[in-house]
Amino acid sequence: MIDSSTTSDDAPEAATPTAPIYAKGNWKREDSFGYLMRRVVQMMVGVVDKRLDSHGLTQAQWTPMFMISKGECNTLAALSRELQLDAGALTRTLDRLETKGLCKRVRSTEDRRVVHLSLTEEGEKSIAPVPGVLCEVSNALLEGFTLEEWQTLMGLLRRIQVNAEHLREVSEAKRSV
Repeated sequence: MIDSSTTSDDAPEAATPTAPIYAKGNWKREDSFGYLMRRVVQMMVGVVDKRLDSHGLTQAQWTPMFMISKGECNTLAALSRELQLDAGALTRTLDRLETKGLCKRVRSTEDRRVVHLSLTEEGEKSIAPVPGVLCEVSNALLEGFTLEEWQTLMGLLRRIQVNAEHLREVSEAKRSV
């Protein structure tokens, strides 16, 4: 297994372009990295969903369950932020998962606004195939890539992620003014 835990600090620094890469007059959807990333993710989710269908899971279900199981998001608010989902929509998903006996919600005794999330034993069993399916699909998408190419791709994507996080922070700061 390849360690993907390196940070954007590990990526080599690139020279700042002297001019913007995109301009209103030359923008084409097929040359948009955002469009391409979205299309790859959509296709990947479609394949993963087909492979997890026999386990009764959809992307809308396994994604929050997987994050809860890894301890990445153990409250409704954190999960909503991470998935960039409206808390109401996420609550409806969690209602369905709870009805199926896959997760449980417990209101905090210290702060009643906080809802803690966890998976049931059945929920843990149901998402057990997810990591394997994600690895299979990811490896198929990376067919023909060398380790070095994969590391370069990861470094570039992490740099874009850092820029996106900065852009979001700037936008939020402007909104609060």
